Amino acid sequence: MIRLLIILICASSVAVAQRNVTIIGTGDIMLGSNYPAEAGLPPHNGDSLFRNVNNILQNADITFGNLEGCFLNSGGIPKPCKSHCYFFRMPDKYVNHLLNAGFDIINIANNHNADFGREGKDNTVKVLQKAQLHFAGLENVCETDTFTLDSIKYGFCGFAPNSGTVQITDIKKAQRLVAMLDSVCDIVIVSFHGGAEGSAHNRVTRKTEFFLGQNRGNVYDFAHAVIDAGADIVFGHGPHVVRAVEMYNDRFIAYSMGNFCTAGRFNIAGISGYAPIVKVETDINGRFLKGHIYSCLQIDKQGPVIDLQHLAAREIRRLTTLDFPETELSISDEGAIARK
Repeated sequence: MIRLLIILICASSVAVAQRNVTIIGTGDIMLGSNYPAEAGLPPHNGDSLFRNVNNILQNADITFGNLEGCFLNSGGIPKPCKSHCYFFRMPDKYVNHLLNAGFDIINIANNHNADFGREGKDNTVKVLQKAQLHFAGLENVCETDTFTLDSIKYGFCGFAPNSGTVQITDIKKAQRLVAMLDSVCDIVIVSFHGGAEGSAHNRVTRKTEFFLGQNRGNVYDFAHAVIDAGADIVFGHGPHVVRAVEMYNDRFIAYSMGNFCTAGRFNIAGISGYAPIVKVETDINGRFLKGHIYSCLQIDKQGPVIDLQHLAAREIRRLTTLDFPETELSISDEGAIARK
């Protein structure tokens, strides 16, 4: 009996060691805003926002997204703003749309988590905790998160250039947080909100980027530094358009996944409407094996729909060829990512 138990334990350990991991990343998510009026909410309370992509989002071990805005039914004090002002306040119950779509990890390190001040930030943390969604990104509040799923321990941390977030410009601190996670986790996922915004800023410059007078970080240096510290996958967002992807030290980087599900008050014309779902497969140590870009397009207040022309994948391939001619990755017309 003891021998049989030992055999079963060893077999289980071998199975975990040999198992590959699939991780999905998406770009910006804003599920509709009840500010300044409920007319800003999507039809049917947003119940159908992910209906066209649920089968993809749910087909991975871990699914990640970036939340632009806060959860708050009403109230809060809109943040001071002199120009280019957008305020996103989602009803608390809309968190169920993320759960039902299969999301596991939510980044809240960005420029919209404080749209309604401390009340909005605190309530967002409360809503995500109650929903048992994993999240990180606020300085001294929730800088990292760890959890175990199917015998694999994951670590997550999020960074941005905005006040109250874990700073993308403090690379030494970022490396310390990642190294701490790497010491206790099998897979470490890093999210960053960085880089200049808009269709004119779809290139990875490898330099520090500024937008509206703000230092938005050097996303190239940041991504490489956190991988050097132990990160296994890096998901970027912030420019509102897609950018190139890269493999560095056998780890996968997506420099921007653009807008994904932004129900109102976002520019989704042209390339701003490309809404890729990036699926990455790694081994248990985080080494990149293969991936796939599922191309989607956004329809205002209706969520993402599958794009049979594969425009997002082709654009990411074009940008990857331009920005990383030395890349060891190949991307097919249909979005398959492989090692050369």
